[in-house]
Amino acid sequence: MASSAIAFQQANCSAERTSKSFNLGQLKTSLSTAFKPFLKKIQQVPLRIDLPSSIKNTSVSIVDAFVDLVFEFVDQPVLPSQANFAPVDEIGEAVKISIIEGKIPDSFPEGVYIRNGPNPLFGGFKSTLSIFGRSSHIWVEGEGMLHALYFTKEDGDGNWTISYRNKHVETETFELEKRRNKPSFIPTVEGDSPAILSAYFFNWLRFGKVNKLISNTNVFKHAGKLYSVAENDLPQEVDIFLLKTLCDWDVNGAWNRPFTSHPKTAPGTGELVVVGADAKRPFLVLGVISADGKELIHKVDLKFNRCSLCHENGITENYNVIIDWGLSIDINRVVKGGPLMRYDKEGCARIGVMPRYGNADSIRWFKVKANCTFHIFNCFEDGDEVIVRGCRALQSIIPGPDFGLNKFEWFSKGFENRNSTDKTEGSSAKTAEFFTHAYEWRLNIKNGDVVERSLTGDEFSMDFPMINEQFTGYRNKYGYSQLVDSTASSTSGMAKYGGIAKLYFDEPDIHAFTGRYDEVVRVEYHMFPKATFCSGAAFVPKGGGLEDDGWIITYVHHEDTNISQVSHCLSQKPMMHVQFMVILSLKKTK
Repeated sequence: MASSAIAFQQANCSAERTSKSFNLGQLKTSLSTAFKPFLKKIQQVPLRIDLPSSIKNTSVSIVDAFVDLVFEFVDQPVLPSQANFAPVDEIGEAVKISIIEGKIPDSFPEGVYIRNGPNPLFGGFKSTLSIFGRSSHIWVEGEGMLHALYFTKEDGDGNWTISYRNKHVETETFELEKRRNKPSFIPTVEGDSPAILSAYFFNWLRFGKVNKLISNTNVFKHAGKLYSVAENDLPQEVDIFLLKTLCDWDVNGAWNRPFTSHPKTAPGTGELVVVGADAKRPFLVLGVISADGKELIHKVDLKFNRCSLCHENGITENYNVIIDWGLSIDINRVVKGGPLMRYDKEGCARIGVMPRYGNADSIRWFKVKANCTFHIFNCFEDGDEVIVRGCRALQSIIPGPDFGLNKFEWFSKGFENRNSTDKTEGSSAKTAEFFTHAYEWRLNIKNGDVVERSLTGDEFSMDFPMINEQFTGYRNKYGYSQLVDSTASSTSGMAKYGGIAKLYFDEPDIHAFTGRYDEVVRVEYHMFPKATFCSGAAFVPKGGGLEDDGWIITYVHHEDTNISQVSHCLSQKPMMHVQFMVILSLKKTK
C-alpha cells in the first residue's frame, strides 16, 4: 500500500488524433494467440532485462515512432474531492520551517521523519488510448516521493531548528522518463487485455522492462542505511540527509527480485527477513539478510503455485509469518482476456508459520476465514500459539473494480460506514467491504487450531497500523492506527484518514450502557478537525520508558485551507492530544 513513513532518531541516521473503430473481441483473440510466445518467453527470463546497446540503438527510435503514432497518453480524471492527492513539485534545497504551533517537548529526540508516497510525473496519472484499447494506471502507482522533516535541537537554549526537504526517488525508469521529458511507459496494470499485452511488449522492446519501477510505498532502515521500496522492484538506498538515490540494493548481487514493502527486523539478531513476489516462478521467495546488510544468509523458494501479492510479512522470536490472501498477479490470465491483478474473495486465505531458517516443507499452514489483510500490527509467540494481529477487510482496494465498471461508484460504496450497511459477511451487499477491523488470529502450532476474532467494533474503520518497533516480534500491549473517515472517503472515492486510534490489546472494552466487558479491546480515538486528514503516521519512542511512552507523528492536510502540517501527538496517558504542529507550504504540480 502506498504512503508509509518512518521516524529515525539521530542515533540511527547515517497533436489530437482521429478516432478509430475496430472489433476489440477479434483483436483480443488474435493478440492472445500472437502474444503467447512472447509471454512464455517473458516468464522465463528476469523482468529486468539489459538489451545489447546495438539492438537498442537500431530499434528503439523505430519502435518509439510507432508508439507515438499509435498510442495517445491522456490524463486520468481527478475529482475536486481528490485534489489533496495531486502531485507536488520538488522544492530543491531544504527549507527552514518557521511556523510552529505549540511547543516541541525537550524530551523529543533529534532525528528525521520521512514519508514515502506516489507522486506521479507529468502532472498525474495517465491512460493510453490505441487500436489495442485502453490501459491505465491504478491509484497506488506513480513515482515515489520522499518528504523529510529534520529536527535539530540548538545548544543549551531549548530551541529547535526544523527543516523540510522533498525529492523523488530516482529509479532507473524515473531517470529515463525525466530525460525524455514526456510519459513513455505505457500503463500495464489495468485495461483491455490487448492493450496490456501490447504495453508489455512495447515497453520491453524500448526499455528492456515491462513496467516502471515506482519505489513509492515505504521506507525502512537496516544496518544504518535508509531504503525506499515498492513491491515491483529492488529497494533503492537513499542518502538520509540529501534524499539522493544512491543505488539499487541487491545484497551484493545475492537478491535478484522485488522486496515486500514491509520487511521485518528479527528480534535478538537484527537480521532482516523479507519476501519477494514475482509474476514468474518462483512466485514467492523468502530471504534472511545479515544484520550488517552485507550477506544473504538464507534464501528459500516457498513453492507457491501462483503469484500472491504479499505486501507484508510477520516475524516472532523464532518464526517467520507468511500472509497469503486472494490477491494475485497472473500474466496468463491477461492472455486469456482477464485482468493482470485480481482479488478472489472466495479464494485462498491462509497464514504460514515457518522456522526462521526453514524451507517450504517446514511451513505450517493455517486456513483462515476469507479476507484481505494488507497490514499487520505485530506477531508474537504465546506458549503453543503464534498470535497475528492485523487490519482485516472483506475486499481489496487494489486493483479496483473490473475494467469497464464505474470506478468512483465502486470505491464510494466500499468506503461506506459499516454501521449503516448489512454487516453479514456472507451478504451480497457491495457496500462497506473496505471497512477494516483490527483483528487477531491465534494459530496453535501444536494441534493446528485457529481462533480468530475482531479486536475492534464498527465505530471506525482503521488501517496503517503501527507499534513501538522495539516490541516487534515480542508480546506487546499497545497498537496505533490511522482512522478512516468513512463519509469523506465514500464522498471522494479515495481513502481519507481523519484521526488516530490507540488500542489497548490487554484491556477489554467496557460497554457504555451495560457496564459489561465486550469482546473487543479498549480503544481511544483522537480525531483531527473537520476536513483534516493524515498520512504516514509513525510512532516515536521516548527511549528508556514504557512501551507507550512516546509520540505519534504524522503529516496532515487541511482541505478547506489547503495547508499541510506535521502533527505531533502525545501517546501515553492521559488520552492522546496534539502538542505541536509544523506548518508546511507545498506547491501542487501543474
